[in-house]
Amino acid sequence: MSIILQTPLSELSSQRQALMQAYRMDEDTCLEHLLSVLDLKDSELKNIHDRAYALVKDMRGKREGKTGLDSFLQQYQLSTDEGIALMCLAEALLRIPDTATRDKLIHDKLGSGDWQDYRGQSASMFVNAATWGLLLTGHFSAWSDLGEPYFHHALKRFVARSGQPVVRKVVGYAMQILGKQFVMGETIQAALKRAQKMEKMGYRFSYDMLGEGACTDADALRYYDSYHQSILAIGKAADGLGPIAGPGISIKLSAIYPRYEFAQRVEASKIIGDRLLELAIAAKGQGLGLTVDAEESDRLDISLDIIERVFCDPALKGWEGFGLAIQSYQKRCLPLVHYLADVSKRANRRWMVRLIKGAYWDTEIKMAQERGLSDYPVFTRKRATDVSFLACAKTLLSYEKNFFPQFATHNAYSVAAVGNVGFAQGF
Repeated sequence: MSIILQTPLSELSSQRQALMQAYRMDEDTCLEHLLSVLDLKDSELKNIHDRAYALVKDMRGKREGKTGLDSFLQQYQLSTDEGIALMCLAEALLRIPDTATRDKLIHDKLGSGDWQDYRGQSASMFVNAATWGLLLTGHFSAWSDLGEPYFHHALKRFVARSGQPVVRKVVGYAMQILGKQFVMGETIQAALKRAQKMEKMGYRFSYDMLGEGACTDADALRYYDSYHQSILAIGKAADGLGPIAGPGISIKLSAIYPRYEFAQRVEASKIIGDRLLELAIAAKGQGLGLTVDAEESDRLDISLDIIERVFCDPALKGWEGFGLAIQSYQKRCLPLVHYLADVSKRANRRWMVRLIKGAYWDTEIKMAQERGLSDYPVFTRKRATDVSFLACAKTLLSYEKNFFPQFATHNAYSVAAVGNVGFAQGF
C-alpha cells in the first residue's frame, strides 16, 4: 500500500493556510483572539473557580494516610531542582541496561542536590530516612571525587567493607521503585497486567514507549515491529471494548523513520505514511484507538500531510479510533482544531483528539533563539498556554460530530473548566 504525496501549497484548504500563517504570530495578538473565543461569563468563571478549589482541597485532604512513597513524592515536588533530578533519574534508570552507566547517572544527578535542606522536614519516617540516604550518597559522590578529607576519612572503613557500588545500588533500587510510579512496565505484557486492577475501577490507558527516536532504519523497523506486537497484545487484552471504552496505543512518527525532517519531506511522507497506515489498519482490526503523538513544532506541517492522508484512506472507513495529540502551547493550536474539523467533514468520520499543554517548551525556545527568529512558535508565558488550552477545549467540544476529545492536564483550574456544564455545552 502507498500514500500519495502531499498536496501543492496552492491547493491547501483555507484552514490549512490559516494554520501556517499562525506559526509565529505575535503572542499578544494571538492571546487576544483566544480570549474572545473563550468569552466566559462571570457566573461560569465563579463555578470554575469553586470547582477547582474543591478539587485541590479534596486532593490535599487525601494525602493523609498515604504510603511512604507518596509522602516522598510530595516532599520532592517537580517545583524543586531536587524533585526534577529525582524524576529524571527514576525514569532514566529503568532504561539503562549496564551498571557502569547507571552509576555515572546517579553520580551526576544526586551529587549536586541540596539534600541537607530537607533533613527532618517530613512527618514521614520513610521520607526522612530516604533523605538521609540521598544526602549520604549525594555528598559521597561529590566529596569522594573531590578528595574531601573529613568525609573521606569518616567513611573510609565503611567503603572498605561495602564499597561505593553498594551505596549506589541501594539508591538505584529506590529509584526503580520511584520510577514505577510513572512507568507502567518495562514490557507491554507487564504494563497490561499492572493495568488490570485500575481498569476495573474505570481507568483507560493509552500505551506509549519511552525514548523512541530512530537514528537508523534498523531502529525504525525495530520500533515498528514493537508497535505492531503491542497492538496485538493490547487488542487481546481489550477483548472487544472498542476504541473509546478500551485501551489504545500512542505512536511517534520519529520512531518509525530516521529522517523525519523537512529536508526529507517527500521520502519521509511516503515511507512514514505507509508504515503508519499499516499500524492503523492493525489497530482497526483489533478495535483499538491509535493516537499519533505530538513532537516539535517544525514537524507539524509534514505530520499533517501524513496524518490527513492516512485518516482519509478508504482502508480505515468505518473506524473512528484514529487520532492525534495537539499542543495548546503552540500558537497554531486553535487553527489546527478548525483544520482537523474540516478534514473530518470531508472524510465523514470523527477524529480522536488529545489536547495537551506540550512537552518541548525549552527546545522550542532554544531553537528559535539559535536561528535568530523574531518570535516563537509557542507561548512564552504559562498563563497564555492555559488560556489556549481552554479556548481549544471549548472549540473541540463545539464540534460534537467531528471529534471525540480527550484532555490531559495537571492544572486543577483546567480540569474544572473542561468539566463545567456551561463550558462543555452538554458534552
